[in-house]
Amino acid sequence: MTSRDSSNPATTNSRLLPRLRTGRPSARTTAGWATGLLLVAGFVVPVDFVTEEPGPTFNTIGDYEGRQLISIDGAKTYDVSGNLDMTTVSVAGGPNTTLTAVPALASWLSSTSTVLPSDLLYQPTVTSEQVAEQNTADMTNSQEIAQAAALNYLGKPVKEKLKVASLTENSPSQGKIQEDDILLKLGSTTLENYGQIAEILDKNRDKPLAVTVSRDGKEITETITPQRSDDHGRYLLGLALDRSYEFPFKVKYGLEEVGGPSAGMMFALGIIDELTEGKMTGGVHFAGTGTIESNGDVGPIGGIAQKMVGAKDAGATVFLTPADNCDEVVGHIPEGLSVVKVSNLTEAADAVKKIGAGEDPSTFPTCTAE
Repeated sequence: MTSRDSSNPATTNSRLLPRLRTGRPSARTTAGWATGLLLVAGFVVPVDFVTEEPGPTFNTIGDYEGRQLISIDGAKTYDVSGNLDMTTVSVAGGPNTTLTAVPALASWLSSTSTVLPSDLLYQPTVTSEQVAEQNTADMTNSQEIAQAAALNYLGKPVKEKLKVASLTENSPSQGKIQEDDILLKLGSTTLENYGQIAEILDKNRDKPLAVTVSRDGKEITETITPQRSDDHGRYLLGLALDRSYEFPFKVKYGLEEVGGPSAGMMFALGIIDELTEGKMTGGVHFAGTGTIESNGDVGPIGGIAQKMVGAKDAGATVFLTPADNCDEVVGHIPEGLSVVKVSNLTEAADAVKKIGAGEDPSTFPTCTAE
């Protein structure tokens, strides 16, 4: 740089040489470098956590990017109004994306986010491709089950086929049940839907049970003793089943960016609304979440607190929650959002119809602290 010293003419307009630094840097300099390095590390060094934040909502009886979320071919449909929003959670970390310390800390400090160790949600060896494939399969499966549940609700029963896809490791059915067997009966009960299996096994517990399958056109009955699951405490036959249906019409879904099974109930409600004369929602902005079984049972999901926030931010006034999620709902309901708890599709559809007709949402069952 150029410096002028008015007290010494000899230095006027002269270029000064840089001063050499000697000795150790000051404590302030050291602290500055350390802070800078920590900040850089915080943005680039991955951490083994997963964050869950409120995600976008999608109106199952509306459009998304110019496509109807639910489009029915081969059946008479009716005009709809209002919203039946499916809700989502935005997930970062684990096998999905790289999560670093600073964003993780920001989520931890946020009242609307959750931070969890990655191994609570994912196996250490699972890949992002495997997660994506599973989410896509779960979404496709939930859409088919939603159609079956909607038709069963409307009094148009759907035939459900339960085919053995595989046997789990150390399955109690090993050597007795084979892949591609069609499950017909448990004990004396003829199986009409997947939801019956858990009910029968929970009542039977660990007692030997007659299991009847169809194999190569012949009925075969084997006696199998169900095993108790360490993960869920339920009794299992150790079978992975594929479900298939014979539908009288086709339903197309215009949403490909979202995966998982938790939109099942809202898809079923959307199908019911489109197949039912009259505007079921009455123009009310509903949102909700929950898995669905073909018999109408609604199951719990993850990220309920984030989904309620996302619903409220999108303008919903009524939120339908699975009854089994109530312990996570209490204390996390956004102001101005009415929560209605439901255990099955009939309760959910009745709530939508009655609130849409003008009934007060606060008069319906909700989640309360016990």
